[in-house]
Amino acid sequence: MAHLRFKAIEEAVNRIPVQFEATSNRISEVFGVNVFDRQKMKRYLSREAYDSVVSAMDEGRRIDRKIAGQVAAGMKAWAIEKGATHYSHWFHPLNGATAEKHDAFFALDKNGEAIESFSGDFLVQQEPDASSFPSGGIRNTFEARGYSAWDPTSPAFLLEHTLCIPTIFVSYTGEALDFKTPHLKSLNALDKAAVSVLSYFDKDVNKVFATLGWEQEYFLVDESLFNARPDLALSGRTLMGHAAAKDQQLEDHYFGSIPERVSAFMRNFEMEAYKLGIPVKTRHNEVAPNQFECAPIFEEANLAVDHNQLIMSLMERIARRHKFRVLYHEKPFKGINGSGKHNNWSMMTDSGVNLLSPGGTPKNNLQFLTFLVNTIKAVHDYSALLLGSIASEPNTHRLGAHEAPPAIMSVFIGKTLNSVLDDLEQRISDRKMTPDEKTELKLDIIGKIPEILLDNTDRNRTSPFAFTGNRFEFRAVGSSANCASPLIVLNTAVADQLNKFKVDVDKLIEKGVKKDEAIFQCLRKAIIDSKKIRFEGNGYSQEWIEEAGERGLSNFPDATEAFKTFLYPSSIKLMDENKVLSERELEARFDIRNEIFVKKVQIEARILGDLAINHIIPTAIAYQNVIITNVRGLKELFPDKKEFLSMAENQIETLKKLSEHIEAVRELVRVMDETRKELNLIDEFPKRAQEYSKRVKPFLEEIRDHIDKLELIVDDEMWPLPKYRELLFVR
Repeated sequence: MAHLRFKAIEEAVNRIPVQFEATSNRISEVFGVNVFDRQKMKRYLSREAYDSVVSAMDEGRRIDRKIAGQVAAGMKAWAIEKGATHYSHWFHPLNGATAEKHDAFFALDKNGEAIESFSGDFLVQQEPDASSFPSGGIRNTFEARGYSAWDPTSPAFLLEHTLCIPTIFVSYTGEALDFKTPHLKSLNALDKAAVSVLSYFDKDVNKVFATLGWEQEYFLVDESLFNARPDLALSGRTLMGHAAAKDQQLEDHYFGSIPERVSAFMRNFEMEAYKLGIPVKTRHNEVAPNQFECAPIFEEANLAVDHNQLIMSLMERIARRHKFRVLYHEKPFKGINGSGKHNNWSMMTDSGVNLLSPGGTPKNNLQFLTFLVNTIKAVHDYSALLLGSIASEPNTHRLGAHEAPPAIMSVFIGKTLNSVLDDLEQRISDRKMTPDEKTELKLDIIGKIPEILLDNTDRNRTSPFAFTGNRFEFRAVGSSANCASPLIVLNTAVADQLNKFKVDVDKLIEKGVKKDEAIFQCLRKAIIDSKKIRFEGNGYSQEWIEEAGERGLSNFPDATEAFKTFLYPSSIKLMDENKVLSERELEARFDIRNEIFVKKVQIEARILGDLAINHIIPTAIAYQNVIITNVRGLKELFPDKKEFLSMAENQIETLKKLSEHIEAVRELVRVMDETRKELNLIDEFPKRAQEYSKRVKPFLEEIRDHIDKLELIVDDEMWPLPKYRELLFVR
């Protein structure tokens, strides 16, 4: 095996940067060329069809089937002109990936002649086989029907020679089998609730939409080295490997010069992203070696989620052209930083006002405080479900590892804003305020918010949910996750809280309290009720973990415990009352999360067992035999026992260590396999997942510990797998 390792290293060293030729050096000239956007709709659709699609995009109106036929004809004409031969409904099933089934623009007329065909019916709805997608018991395997339905708010696009149409994906009985369906519902709930509250400040606002700016972290590994590591290829992370002498401790990779091969890859995938209308803005080296990040300009949340899913698959495809493999696993390498996907979330009106950005007047700042405080209150009330929404087996390895926020929900808003909320809490009381008090409150506190916030907001990298000037950054989301998962909860929770706030304010107004004073009083109550979730300190510290426990904050270091939040009565009530997810759909998601957890741990255990028994132990024994031969030679050369023992002391000690680790690995793998077989008899995935977490996962670390020690002992030329020092540095 060792020669394969060195062959892989040689291939990596000899890589020649892949060159590519862009159609233009000007991004503006290629941006969106492969997207059926409004500009192209104007060209290919009738005025009636265009107006219908735009009203569906902007106002959520239904598109008549007759109009859908016109849209389909326009889409087909544009796509065929661009070289497309097939079309596909493109959706986000609950396995975390994207799905597509390609059908040709092809049919036979009554005379048997071939024609290009794509009708409105095919545009609006398809019936892909749903039997192999996760359903969590929503439908039986033999009930294969699932339906994909066109989402006109996210434009169709061309991927190579296929017209891709973003869609939702639901069961035969109408339950959501995807991320997009509940996400769209949560966005609708947020829109209605926010517009209702905005009636206190601006009655001309007709629509509010959530915005999202994701930051995608990832690792790159040379293809030859990737293929020589079965654990990386099959599980996305290294299940063994001793730390390299140098990794990230000098902090010299972060924002450093991008290696030439990586830069070529980045330029290539960014150009393809621009063609697909993905507004990629930023690229840089991340903290760990071979770790990088890309981030776009903020977009409407539904489109941003689609773009993130699209760019992940795009990067994987482009990486292969450059002889790289992309790793999205949250913790592919032990001992160095893992990867997250920070979700920068805010709310925007149809007139372009960011509701989480302070304004220039006391009225605008009261509006800002209203949405800021209600967001904090929503996160406080549904902190457990928010943690559940980002929980996964891979993310467990990253959260709380002194590189990412802990699995404790807290909100950071900065010392300045924190003092503003404390001041409001102290100054506002249930009694009626005097005119002087109101004036002082508006001018001295509310009116000066933009001034006092200037250069006084900072990012707290240890906070899972941090306010960063004009948005909240949800930092706990994992790099492989679908952004829609946490946004479904966040949008719905904020919508629910805004609705409650509106009811409370209206009740006070009905009692004769002036509008502004009623708003102040309700804000004060929300500030007090949510105060325990605000934390400005070091989220990495042990002291915070203890303090968070005393505060009663949600903390789920075990993903299987976090999954249970889907079934909390408060979670079911939240999602059901806001018509986002039914109890049955939540139960399905709970089951699916547990099933995926079991399968991921099961796969890792099988891989590690195979590598340990068939690769590592034979290599260690082979090296043991080399030492034994050496010891025998020494005994022949030095027949005097005392002299021999003096000469062979180190070799004999090494033999003992090798034997201890070999036997430990063999026994641990045996017990791990027996434990898995026992637990696989448990029918219910939730119970099996809990047992896998408690009884199987610990074996992975124990076995790894012994193998990593063997790596330091066995001759480097004999070790069968590429080591960290080889994997972590692009050549």
